[in-house]
Amino acid sequence: MVVRFLLLAFLVFGFGLTRRVNSHEESGERSCVSNSEEMHIQADFKPGIITLDGCANDWEDIDGSEFSLRPALDPDEDHEYKDGKMTVKALHDGNNVFFLLQVDGNYVYSKGVIKKCPSVALMFQIGDNATYHNMGGCKEQKGSCTNKTCKGHEVDLMHFVIGNAIPGRLYGGGDNSFGPLVDAYAWNPHCRYLNGMGPSGNHSSGQNNWKGAWWHSSFADKSGFVEEDSPYSKGGEKGTYYFEFARPLRTMDRLQQDVQFTIDWSSKMSVAFWYPVDGKQWVGSGHYTVNCDWASLDIACGSVLTDASRSGWDMASAFALLFSVAALCIAIFVSYHVSRPNTVKFAPVENL
Repeated sequence: MVVRFLLLAFLVFGFGLTRRVNSHEESGERSCVSNSEEMHIQADFKPGIITLDGCANDWEDIDGSEFSLRPALDPDEDHEYKDGKMTVKALHDGNNVFFLLQVDGNYVYSKGVIKKCPSVALMFQIGDNATYHNMGGCKEQKGSCTNKTCKGHEVDLMHFVIGNAIPGRLYGGGDNSFGPLVDAYAWNPHCRYLNGMGPSGNHSSGQNNWKGAWWHSSFADKSGFVEEDSPYSKGGEKGTYYFEFARPLRTMDRLQQDVQFTIDWSSKMSVAFWYPVDGKQWVGSGHYTVNCDWASLDIACGSVLTDASRSGWDMASAFALLFSVAALCIAIFVSYHVSRPNTVKFAPVENL
């Protein structure tokens, strides 16, 4: 178990420990032209409609936001992801927030070789000073970044790799020390840690608050996958990748490692996508992103009643009104008879 954890931490978060310091350095001056009004993701209140299985059928009636995918370190339109844009959809049910990432791409798979398989990540601002650029933007290096020296630069991370993940199977939740979906936080690209871990290396069984699954449209007529079915489909088949995730709006975090979502409030987020272009392994800093700055995630208050529940409510209201009118009529009838004067004549005892 320890070996498995160390291997996962190395592959997912290290991206080459010997190159950690310069893995996110940029050549030349950084340029970012972002239209904040267009960089918007709406999470409406839609309870009871999403099943986390990687399939997008239950998202068909949900509006999404479409983004061009450009390299994080060189967001030039000439270097956009060639197979198309990414659609991001979100909603919440009052307790959990759900995300669907949808992006076209030929099916590629190399069992166990993470960097030859597509991968996605979500990043959210936690600290007020946390920037999109440099993953929080703390100026400290690996040996000096702590919750004190980098206070206010915290970002929340969720990373999902499909190298060992079976399509349609739910991952995440519970122990955060292994599996293809991990919950993490960072102050900058050089200071990234799994939830429950810190610069000292002490592990306190951090909680993985995320759950997720994936699918590819070339699997449409297939079901019941097991490991022996790998790679599930022929390599190079055209189609669409679907990544589906969910997390509680609020967590028990007290260490500034999780973003806390609030209904009728906005949060800042970003989405990253890795793809082995031309069959070449991707590198940690070689990912595409939906924008060169934060996008806005709006957790809408919405209507308390859905159309289905409103219909049921209208019928219940009609019955309640009818019952109330009937009860009122009975009360008036009884009150009238009780208060009506007694017409029986009084006869003295001596006359009997």
